[in-house]
Amino acid sequence: MAPGIVVRRAEEHDLAAVAPLAGQLVRLHHATDPARFFLPDRVEEGYARWLSREIARPEAVVLVATRGPAVVGYAYGTLEGRDWNMLLDTHGAVHDIFVAEEARRGGVGRMLVTAVAEALESLGAGRIVLSTMVGNEVAQRLFRACGFRSTMVEMTRDAGA
Repeated sequence: MAPGIVVRRAEEHDLAAVAPLAGQLVRLHHATDPARFFLPDRVEEGYARWLSREIARPEAVVLVATRGPAVVGYAYGTLEGRDWNMLLDTHGAVHDIFVAEEARRGGVGRMLVTAVAEALESLGAGRIVLSTMVGNEVAQRLFRACGFRSTMVEMTRDAGA
């Protein structure tokens, strides 16, 4: 447990602090592989709008990690129904886990992963799935330590290759 950190459901007033973190996550993905991950204009505004709708949906879980009044991380996941394309029965999908640089390596990520998984399980998810960038070994170690195992590898082919 990270000292002084509280993980809780996000509220509308948190989104102004979450949006820049989400923007950092999007930019990290885009910088790693711009052919695979697009970078939308005004990504922070878009994420704030999207998450505002998601915090109201019963099938969505948006969490924040706070240290005092500061938001230092967030997690976003959803309860998904049976997916014939992925051959998954009802499941939880973790879409985002992000911790601000100054709060990393102190247990915040583990707290967010654990809390979003538990919240999705309480909604009825029998399993939780997530994706992580191939080169993000730190995140992959964290996810393995939280009980995740590798099951699929996404591969991308650009047109004309």
